[in-house]
Amino acid sequence: MNELNFTFSDLISGYVTAPVKDGVYSVKTVDGREYQITLTDATYAEMMRNLGDPWTDPGAPMETLLTPGRFVFSYGTYYPENGKVSFEVKHIVFVGRGDTEFRFEAQDWWIQQIRSLGDFYFKAQFPDGVVNFKEYRTHLTLEGQQIESTRQETDTISRMIYGFASAYQLTGDDRYLEAAERGTEYLRDHLRAIDEKEGIAYWYHAVDVKGGHERKVFASEFGDDYDAIPAYEQIYALAGPIQTYRITGDPRILRDAEMTVNLFDRYYLDKDKGGYFSHLDPITLDPRAESLTHNRARKNWNSVGDHAPAYLINLWLATGEERYAKMLAYTADTIEGYFKDYDNSPYVNEKFFEDWSHDHNSPLQKNRAIVGHNLKIAWNLMRIYHMQPNEKYKAFAEKIAAIMPEVGMDKQRGGWYDMVERVRTPGQEFHHLIWHDRKAWWQQEQGILAYLILAGSLKKPEYLRLARESAAFYNAWFPDNDSGGVYFNVLANGIPYLLGTERLKGSHSMSGYHSFELCYLAAIYTNLLLTKQPMDFYFKPQPGGFKDNVLRVQPDILPPGSVKIEAVWINGERYADFDANAMTINLPVTQQEVPAHPLQYRPAWAGNPRLLPPNEKEELRVRVRIAPAGLPYDLRLSMEGGKAELLLNGNLDEGAVLAFKQELDRVVAAKPSQLVLLTEDLTALSKECGRVLVFFQNKIGMDTDIFVVAANDDVRSVLGDLELLDDVTLVNSTDEIPSKA
Repeated sequence: MNELNFTFSDLISGYVTAPVKDGVYSVKTVDGREYQITLTDATYAEMMRNLGDPWTDPGAPMETLLTPGRFVFSYGTYYPENGKVSFEVKHIVFVGRGDTEFRFEAQDWWIQQIRSLGDFYFKAQFPDGVVNFKEYRTHLTLEGQQIESTRQETDTISRMIYGFASAYQLTGDDRYLEAAERGTEYLRDHLRAIDEKEGIAYWYHAVDVKGGHERKVFASEFGDDYDAIPAYEQIYALAGPIQTYRITGDPRILRDAEMTVNLFDRYYLDKDKGGYFSHLDPITLDPRAESLTHNRARKNWNSVGDHAPAYLINLWLATGEERYAKMLAYTADTIEGYFKDYDNSPYVNEKFFEDWSHDHNSPLQKNRAIVGHNLKIAWNLMRIYHMQPNEKYKAFAEKIAAIMPEVGMDKQRGGWYDMVERVRTPGQEFHHLIWHDRKAWWQQEQGILAYLILAGSLKKPEYLRLARESAAFYNAWFPDNDSGGVYFNVLANGIPYLLGTERLKGSHSMSGYHSFELCYLAAIYTNLLLTKQPMDFYFKPQPGGFKDNVLRVQPDILPPGSVKIEAVWINGERYADFDANAMTINLPVTQQEVPAHPLQYRPAWAGNPRLLPPNEKEELRVRVRIAPAGLPYDLRLSMEGGKAELLLNGNLDEGAVLAFKQELDRVVAAKPSQLVLLTEDLTALSKECGRVLVFFQNKIGMDTDIFVVAANDDVRSVLGDLELLDDVTLVNSTDEIPSKA
């Protein structure tokens, strides 16, 4: 019984261990199992492409690219015959042109992806180009067309706002900011309630709009939350507005946030036993009301842990207020104190009664784990650890990071699973999946961001490997390059799952949050912590909006001292009144803020003080370049007309290996006729970086001439020790380099 005597197709992901010989190559999976894979005359290959890019040919015969060490996806068919199982590959996806290249580590990869996502959702929600949230629809088809409905949900609008605000920060495209600001205004006007006497704000679940009339829906009408006010809906109501507040400093948004936090503190917070209740009765606002039935006096991951990623970290980044720092630490302490359950399960426990005893009888989750929530805890504990270096946060994050690949990752195909049984029954070797082995887009985000921030903070190669493998699976299979956006779910093998609500690009569960958040933070972690590349961020502060006229621009809670402001432009002009290390900008005072004698006021524009004429309304457009701090080196690549010039400055020590490899991968992909290494200001070259050049010089190819310009004696000595002097040409200046057609 149960014999494997039929053919089936599936995916193998892993690292090439043996090149093609007699039409066969070998791949080792991430957990060390080896496969022999057979090419056929029908096999085709492609290079991983970014969302919105056309089909990308590998640029060379696939046989020549299947070299040892390269990570590759092989999709094909198993044949159980002649007493053994063979595997014929039908479709190959390469993740980079160089052996060690991962294309999504390019400086602009995630920025391009967030722009493509922004364009998709902008066109979907505002097909005529006019931003009007009265026409917003919760449900969107696979192709991005609106599905007619009267229902507009608060959380999906807020998450869409988050996406547009994040896209503006990375691109400076005014369409996105207009959508974020108007969406925030729509939420405030139609879906917010204020109790001035109690000093609280709360948000309706939804509004029904029909024939010019609207009717508010107070309590949730979704699943297990029916007829209650779930904490997570109040939490995510702030996600979009607060990301918008980081850009504009609109004081009305800040007031909404303060009053919503008052709601959490007054009604959701358990002042006796700690943590936050998961639901309130909509009439009494009592978390212990009998009407809540299975949600009565309960606590869960969402009510405790979702504050941090949804709005609280961004609120602290924008304000620097101690109140929000303490709240972040409180949520981290609560998670660290109550969610661990490693004597019983490799997964955290997510649902609790009031006294923190475990609730394993909730209608949906029971004693089950959501893989992404475990990863989300590791990711957010590391962020809070950077703000308040408590070793228990890091230790818990690392414990999760060590456990989850074994019990949550698909080590055969790649990617992260969904919901699983927390405990195995006797005789089981696996934690069994609940409904399916599909993989949701949002859980991939948690895995990518968890291991990216761990790798960037703690510099452990294992974390970088897992981050790359997670990002590779997502970028290979989730972008919908035909219709735009990303798929909700894919099958275990990466093929899109397109049935029911999981076919949609907009729904109660999917809007502009996780995919945009992934782009925003993956760009930050990759560029600023791993590959050491600067990034530009865009802001448009309202006159006098931010407290003390100080704009705080730290993009996320990163390791202390890891980044700095490199340059600031206001309305296109360089501006110097900023604190590079504190990541703050003292904004110039505009005419709208001057109480009297405007002609006598001279704003503090660096190097260019000027008078403001009466009644001028000064609009501040701020562009900030943020760069890794304390680097002893600088790398800058330019390519034009078949010639690549790589400027090497400072001390290219062992810490520069990853960044150096990144730039040389780009050179390999471009296949220039000349590579010029400008080393006049290169004071030292480590042997590790010298070996990077040895490794890549043959990959660059014999048709590319390599010149080293103005190298000092120490650099020449390293090149000589590595026997590179016969492979490159040393010149004293670029004038000595012959032109090459």
